[in-house]
Formats: sequence, structure tokens, C-alpha cells
Amino acid sequence: MLYRVEGIVIRSMDYGEGNKIITVCTKTHGKVGVLVRGAKKVKSRHAAMTQLFTYGEFMYFKSGQGLGTLNQGEILESHHVLREQLHLTAYASYAAELLDRGLEEGEVGGYLFEQLHACLQALEQGKDPQITIHLYEMKILQSAGYSPELLTCVSCGRDDAPMLFSSRLGGTLCIHCQNRDPAALAISEGTLKLLRLFDRMDMRRLGNIDVKPATKVQMKQCMRSFLDVHLGLNLKSQNFLDQMDKYNI
Repeated sequence: MLYRVEGIVIRSMDYGEGNKIITVCTKTHGKVGVLVRGAKKVKSRHAAMTQLFTYGEFMYFKSGQGLGTLNQGEILESHHVLREQLHLTAYASYAAELLDRGLEEGEVGGYLFEQLHACLQALEQGKDPQITIHLYEMKILQSAGYSPELLTCVSCGRDDAPMLFSSRLGGTLCIHCQNRDPAALAISEGTLKLLRLFDRMDMRRLGNIDVKPATKVQMKQCMRSFLDVHLGLNLKSQNFLDQMDKYNI
């Protein structure tokens, strides 16, 4: 059967002498794997379609449960800037790998395609990459069914006491229940407000947000610990981002 879909390349790997296999996050068919014959050849007309972060229209033939085979394609947005600047490549690669590894094929639909597209656009437009990625992480967690509780204490239900953040228990924990998770993170009111904002905000509505460095540090701690507990992924791109932060690249 012949398919025509819009999608974004989230993974690309060499296959055999001159071919590539790409994984595409599509608007209508979830994640799909497509074989692109001859993509590694110098004069290949499909080579550009296999570049990471490329948003395009893909026409491929697929029979049964195997890979599709690309017939033709058209680039809608190349996102070449994301491949040319190291720090943007790192963040965009993390966004792509998080979707690819964090969600099964059936869990990826039009909503997540739009969130990924908006994330890549925000990175390309120069919006704060760390804030962009944390909002995107929240959307991935929500889609995977691990949305944190951020309005009340996950233990007693109070909403009128200073809050901690417990990844193990699934969200905010009031100081009266701190003994339920001694490892819960102390967070500022600003961090809690930002978490709550991200919980209800769509990636497509992200503007330029000015966030204090201390709040960014706490946001990273919260999102990292929550992802580690509930998704348990060891992502190569995440390790590279950590190295960039370590050496201030």
C-alpha cells in the first residue's frame, strides 16, 4: 500500500552499502520506519530527506508489518540550523531521542507530532533551549501517562503549605508529609509556579520566558529525577547535554 504522510525525521541510520533507514514521527500514522535506498550516494535525490530534524512529506510503499520503502519526498522545513550549531544539535537530538525511546508507536499521534515540531521551531527561533526542553519533557511525560501532581500534596491533599517535589511519589509533597520521602527536593515558589505553568501549557504557546538561573537549576533537578524514576531511560543525547553543561559549551 502507498502512503503519503507529513513527518519529522527523529532517527537516521546507515543500512548496507548505500542505504539508510529513517524513523519518522508522522502527523497521522505515529512512528514509522522507512528504508531509503541509495541515500548515501553522492547524487542521491533522497539524501536530504534522511537528515535528522527534517520536516517533510514522505511517500512510501509498505506491505505488511515491515519497513516502508521511500518512493519520493518533499522537504517542508529542513531545520538545517539545528544541525549546524552544536548546542542546538544537542537539544534537538535529545528531543528526538526522548520521543523515540520514551513512547511506543501507538502512543505517538498528531498531538506529539505538533509538540515536537513546535519544540524544534522554538530552538531554531532562539528561545531559551533549557526552558524549551523542560516544557517538551512535560509533554512527553503527560503523553506517557506520568503527569506529575502539582496542585496538592500527593500524600495528604493539602494545598496551603510549602511544597517539596517528590519524583518517587509522583509530584508535590507538603512539608508536613516530608517524612514520606526524605529525598524530596526543596523547591522555590517560582519553580513550583513554572512547573504548574508547564503542566497546562502547549508547546505551541511558548513565548520568551525569562527564568532565574537558580530556578533553572531546580527545574532541571525536578524534570531529570522525574524522568529517571518514571521512564528510566539512558539517552546518549542526555549524556552529551550533561557534558555540555559541565564544560559550559
